[in-house]
Amino acid sequence: MVDLDTREWLLTNGLGSFASGTVSDVRTRTYHGWLFAATNSPSGRTLLFSHLEASLELPKQVIALGTNFWGGGQIDPTGYELLHHFDINPVPKWVWGQDDWQLTRQLIMPHAWGEREEGGQGSRDKGAERRGDVENNQCLISNAQFRLCHRLLIQYRYDGRDEAILRLRLLISDRDFHNQQKATPQLQFSQLLGQRQVCFQGINSGEFGTPWHLRWTQGSYQPDGFWYWNYHLPEETRRGLSDREDLYSPGYLTVTLAPGDIVTLEAKVGFPDLLQSSLTDETFGEVVEDEQERLSLVFGWDKKGASDRGLRTRDLVNLNNYFPTNQYPVPNTQYPIWQQLLKASDQFVILRTSNHEPTFIAGYHWFNDRGRDTLIALPGIALLRGRFDLAKGLIQSLGRYCRHGLIPNLFPCLESEPVYNSIDTALWWIESLGLYLEATQDWLFLAEQYSVVQQIYKAFIGGTRYNIQVDATDGLIGWDARGVALTWMDAVVDGQAVTPRCGKPVEINALWYSALCWASRWAEILSEQESVAETSRLAKQARRYSQQAQQVKDSLQKFWNSPLGYLYDTIEPDDRRNSQVRPNAVIALSLAHCAFSIQQGRQILQLATERLLTPYGLRTLDPSDREFIGKYAGHPQQRDRSYHQGTVWCWLIGPFIRAWKRFYGTEQLPFEWEPLLEHFLADGCLGSISEIFDGDAPHTPRGAIAQASSVAEVLRHLRS
Repeated sequence: MVDLDTREWLLTNGLGSFASGTVSDVRTRTYHGWLFAATNSPSGRTLLFSHLEASLELPKQVIALGTNFWGGGQIDPTGYELLHHFDINPVPKWVWGQDDWQLTRQLIMPHAWGEREEGGQGSRDKGAERRGDVENNQCLISNAQFRLCHRLLIQYRYDGRDEAILRLRLLISDRDFHNQQKATPQLQFSQLLGQRQVCFQGINSGEFGTPWHLRWTQGSYQPDGFWYWNYHLPEETRRGLSDREDLYSPGYLTVTLAPGDIVTLEAKVGFPDLLQSSLTDETFGEVVEDEQERLSLVFGWDKKGASDRGLRTRDLVNLNNYFPTNQYPVPNTQYPIWQQLLKASDQFVILRTSNHEPTFIAGYHWFNDRGRDTLIALPGIALLRGRFDLAKGLIQSLGRYCRHGLIPNLFPCLESEPVYNSIDTALWWIESLGLYLEATQDWLFLAEQYSVVQQIYKAFIGGTRYNIQVDATDGLIGWDARGVALTWMDAVVDGQAVTPRCGKPVEINALWYSALCWASRWAEILSEQESVAETSRLAKQARRYSQQAQQVKDSLQKFWNSPLGYLYDTIEPDDRRNSQVRPNAVIALSLAHCAFSIQQGRQILQLATERLLTPYGLRTLDPSDREFIGKYAGHPQQRDRSYHQGTVWCWLIGPFIRAWKRFYGTEQLPFEWEPLLEHFLADGCLGSISEIFDGDAPHTPRGAIAQASSVAEVLRHLRS
């Protein structure tokens, strides 16, 4: 097998649209392409524009610059052999070349919230409206002044001795982002050619797809439609999924380039707009500058890269020692790691267009927004840099979905109802509300949301779906419903939960204890602001919550496994104790309110350090357990069975560090950041952090290539 660099890159636009591919420019996944448009943000993601197949014609040779895997096992062409540089900052950039020529390509996906309404005062007006909307590092945008759109800009620059002809063949699609496209008689593409632009629309069995158009600054377009069959996607082969794709080419663009010439292209969803601003070769640089300004406004750094919390590579370790000199990229220390992490975190913040409210994409490529993931990521992404309006909007939006005391974990798409398949999302909501209020003292917001807190409390006390109910004898929350998995260990295979955890899970009851502590404090605060009658009622509530919190604190000792020096993972419905060593005990130690003693906490952390801690997070199961699975690989059912049976989850490093700081104070962490930062800078998806890693060394990154909770927890604790 040819050693291609299949590390990945990712661009996003704040609406769920994305572009992604590999360093060597070969497509290895169904999710690789240049314009996946989330037309019903954040869902409805459709691949419209796969890529451009480039060739360069010089006086004595024609050079094909693309790289493709084909179903027969061939790699053709082999443009990767001429690729001698790639960089991810500030935008993805490839440089192909030989002694007498060089071709550079850059891509950028403009942030959709910052799109000025075209036809107004010009694209270079920095927009006082935007500055006003994001002042104080906030990121909510007024749709009255901005039009949300999905677009990608591509720029090529040629340098060489002789004039050259750049030929760019378009490869397009009109398919859901989870499925490959197949050439069929029912699938056709219309194209309408205009002045330096062409508009496309797929038509499948008489149904019209999403229209989009391509513009360019110079060159001539020649319609020349035919199919390319049988692309091979090897990453899908490894995942046990369909691994063949057909792409349609409607034509090609021919551009004659003198040395130093540039050609810029723009792909944009929708039909061409007569009022849109002109496309020039300066447009690309202007969009890059606009994005730098947007990030500087959100995060409070200057456009040259300086930050009040700039953490550069050399401040931690000389990471250049970790990268072989024959690979690229060597980390670009012009961009502080801290700034790169903040930029990575912003990729998950999107606008849900149905209600114009913010949410988080849980991970790229395939996740939508998820309630639990959003709440776990919220402190690191929204509270850390004072993005309080963002945090408030997320909490408010999720609280609005509260039904029967539960908050949904899944938001499939606009046409479907949210899925209330979680016992803990409502409790994470209370924990996040508490952290927000501690940071802001926003007691008016507390008064608005207090009814949701009460709704959750009453439902858990009185009983709700899935037989979720507080046990009156000990005050602990239990549940019992077969065939579902309601905790974060939520994999289900063939209708059976892999890790069911029915009964009383330890972290659920730790969250319940923390929720009661928060509720008691909030009732006291609100009682000081209300009328005499309300003061009396709230004071009684505060006492009741406090008394129940004490009962739960005492009952949590039922989880203490004295011989092991750890916490039982679950007290099952028949009162048996599950003594498997899992990270849920660490989560229980990490919340705002903790029920366990210093001695217990230290014993738990020592065992977690020995059995679960890796350089990339915590394992989900002790390797000595007979159910441990060390590799997350194989077909979907195999992977789902291993998802929480030893696989390392990066986000768990956050609870571990918070627990360590609580029980060991300033003692040195038994964890070094270098491997995880190496992964962030130069492995997996460059400039982001994977969802999971193998439980066995060398802990290969797996799952989603960029995960919100992973990035958020690293951001939250990197300087600890």
